[in-house]
Amino acid sequence: MLGGFASILFVLFAVQSAFGNDVQRGEYLTRAAGCISCHTDGKAGGKPFAGGRGLKTPFGIYYSPNITADPETGIGGWSDPDFLNAVKRGIRPDGAHYFPVFPYTSYTQMLDADALAIKAYLFSLPTVRQKNREHDVSPPFSWRWPMMTWKLLHFDEGDFSPDKGRDDEWNRGAYLVNALAHCGECHTPRTLDGGLDWSKWMAGTEDGPDGDAAPNLTTDNKTGLGWTDEQLAFFLKTGTKPDWEEAEGVMGEAIIDGYQYLTEEDRRAIARYIGELPAIENHIGG
Repeated sequence: MLGGFASILFVLFAVQSAFGNDVQRGEYLTRAAGCISCHTDGKAGGKPFAGGRGLKTPFGIYYSPNITADPETGIGGWSDPDFLNAVKRGIRPDGAHYFPVFPYTSYTQMLDADALAIKAYLFSLPTVRQKNREHDVSPPFSWRWPMMTWKLLHFDEGDFSPDKGRDDEWNRGAYLVNALAHCGECHTPRTLDGGLDWSKWMAGTEDGPDGDAAPNLTTDNKTGLGWTDEQLAFFLKTGTKPDWEEAEGVMGEAIIDGYQYLTEEDRRAIARYIGELPAIENHIGG
């Protein structure tokens, strides 16, 4: 019992001591959660967090919304409960459901205090007046009302629960990977209706973000990543692979905008957790 409680405290306060307030902590968590690259149309010179970034999926192109504190085109009118409902339950303030391209299926595990710290950071930034762009998606994947049924099939709401049989570092890595960085959303194959195929959790997919393949991160000795924890932690900091190739695409953005800013301890925790994933054989790329 005491060990489980200690793990919860570790997850809650692992970065708390490094920051003086929620805004500073929120900036750190925002980078860990990958919000910058997804909500910034960098290719078109868009302003940070103003949305408009298109994400290619097998169902069409979804465009990220403006999450600056602009009260008319952004989220400036949102209350704390509004923000938590969106991030952790996939529900907009008007009651409509978000599409799962917004990874609330992972963010649901985020602790309320961390989610609200992210909100505090976003609300501290300059506002940008920019209307949201309509998704380029055909029916039925453009309909929101079926999301209620989709959630019954594919969405398990609830906070992160530390594994009492694991130590603090492993649990911190699990929280970062699953609740914040939402790695499984990109590295797990999906079913025909867009749900995650849990039988191949983190085992890679041909249909990753923007149509790129995402590698198998499990410890399978044939098709898995095959990196040491040190190599993976170095990659998260520099974007450099063991063969000296550089990260590209969405992963490259995640490193440039996010992972390189994490503490060495958090990058090691991520590498430790991924380095102990159960082996699943899944051939990617032929």
